[in-house]
Amino acid sequence: MKSKTQIFIWTLFDFANTSFSIIVVTFLYAVYFKETVADNQSIGDLYWSFGTSAAMIATAIISPVLGAIADYSAGKKRFLLFFTLICIIATASLYFVGRGDILSGLIIFIIANIGFEAGLVFYDSFLPEITTPKNYGRVSGYGFAMGYLGSLATLALVFPFIQAEMIKETFPVSALFFLIFSIPLFIYIKDNRKSVERNKSYFVIGFSRVWSTISHLKNYKNLALFLLAYFFYIEGVNTIIFFSGNYASTTLGFSKNELLIFFLTVQTTAILGSVVLGIVADSIGQKKTIIITLLIWILTVGLAFFITDKTGFYVVGLLAGSAMGSCQSTSRSLMSKLTPKDKKTEFFGFYSFFGKSSAILGPTLFGYISFITESQRLAILSVGLFFILGLIILVKVQDPKTS
Repeated sequence: MKSKTQIFIWTLFDFANTSFSIIVVTFLYAVYFKETVADNQSIGDLYWSFGTSAAMIATAIISPVLGAIADYSAGKKRFLLFFTLICIIATASLYFVGRGDILSGLIIFIIANIGFEAGLVFYDSFLPEITTPKNYGRVSGYGFAMGYLGSLATLALVFPFIQAEMIKETFPVSALFFLIFSIPLFIYIKDNRKSVERNKSYFVIGFSRVWSTISHLKNYKNLALFLLAYFFYIEGVNTIIFFSGNYASTTLGFSKNELLIFFLTVQTTAILGSVVLGIVADSIGQKKTIIITLLIWILTVGLAFFITDKTGFYVVGLLAGSAMGSCQSTSRSLMSKLTPKDKKTEFFGFYSFFGKSSAILGPTLFGYISFITESQRLAILSVGLFFILGLIILVKVQDPKTS
């Protein structure tokens, strides 16, 4: 299969899975949980933070081990299929969550989120196999751009349901969208599976490989430094993703139609940011590009705190969108450059570990500050700290040159 075709099919999975991200994590279910399931109580933010943190804890624990297993058995596609189906089935099941179903609503969301996030470990690790290091930035950017196109397509698809106040029906629609557009990857992308002899279970092998990597982490100082920086700044990104819908609806009084327009705006600039800064990253380097996105994020948080009107918040959304996709895609491409070839999935497991474990502190802190002060505006300030810490550490990371 030609490289361009492989890249397109790989990015199509990004097109598919962001239907879950936009409908469940960021927009409709996040708002539905706060307004309907938690009866619009301020403690709903705290419950939501517990749910997101629990999913991230579970994913953070299993990701490095699963990555090590996949490296040993070359079974990335099998694991990706397993977690994709978990996410799809659980997402469709959110249809049955109603008013007051806080526990079941959180449990189903946690299962769906684990499926989504754990699957990304294996999806991301395909990047070094479908393109060359010099093109990591733009190809990763294409993936995120396709993801935001998928968000736009999903929002257009569910618009009639939003108009008819049929919010619960959007959850199985999102699941179906994910299912249909993820199929090409499983059919056409090869996994390069290999036959191996083993005297131990895959999980024993996985844990032993992870322990070996941890014990030799001193040999990967630059990579470890990047992962630490990533831990902090992606904390801020995750928190904004989890609470942007709630913030706009609760603090600024956005209706669901206004939220739809807002997220359409964000997705549009996210597409442009992912593609443009992905190409820029291949020219000036991933590190410099991430620094640019972090400066945009710090400005965005500051504006979000001071702006009190809806029109001004659209400006915040435009800035956030331009930084969101490019920050994540460029981080993925830099990780691909820093990672040893024989441990690519295992290290992407650690990449996932740092990304998911970071998403425990930020949302919990946001939810707690919002709960005790009854002010999401004060809670948003905590997000800026994570971007600043990540920026300080990232400056020390060396961005390797590729030919």
